[in-house]
Amino acid sequence: MRRAVGGTPKRIFDIGFAALAILSLLVPMLLIAFLIKVGSKGPVFFVHQRIGLNGRSFPCLKFRTMVVDADLRLAELLATDANAAKEYHETRKLRKDPRIIPIVGSILRKLSLDELPQFFNVLMGHMSVVGPRPVTSEEISRHYGWSHPYIDARPGITGLWQISGRNDLGYDERMGLDAHYVKNLSFGMDLAIIIRTAAVVCLHRNGH
Repeated sequence: MRRAVGGTPKRIFDIGFAALAILSLLVPMLLIAFLIKVGSKGPVFFVHQRIGLNGRSFPCLKFRTMVVDADLRLAELLATDANAAKEYHETRKLRKDPRIIPIVGSILRKLSLDELPQFFNVLMGHMSVVGPRPVTSEEISRHYGWSHPYIDARPGITGLWQISGRNDLGYDERMGLDAHYVKNLSFGMDLAIIIRTAAVVCLHRNGH
């Protein structure tokens, strides 16, 4: 069983940062939960299984930004729109996504506010504040491989991908950034990524 890169100091920082973030953002998170319930039928949270440290699966939390029949809508779109199918295959994202809850969902994704519940994942030890972008078992099997440095770290709420172009990057570039982070991890790098993440969210807002 591998120990997470960064060891105990990184874990202590994660717990303190996540606890402070939850306390500071509790009122905005309650407001977001209310708006989701008003804007769309279904649960407030979206829970999806992702791969974490040592290749173990964990329930990754997000505020729900998609309609409840999102999987059906995605399947229909990919079956009828070749351009959308190509984009989704290459990036696992869609710039014009018909699954997004109108207004509320778009705003949450644009500002990355849908990921705020992941601070609870950090407290539970599933994730880190900074780390590789959490991926699915399918992505590990198809793209990363089970020997990729990704599985030596806890996935992060933010990381090099978020500050290096995000959805403008290709998938191979994303995997390269994850490997670079794990192999070159330092406390200074984590602090720099956190600061730059705040700037990206406030200035560029290119999430989708």
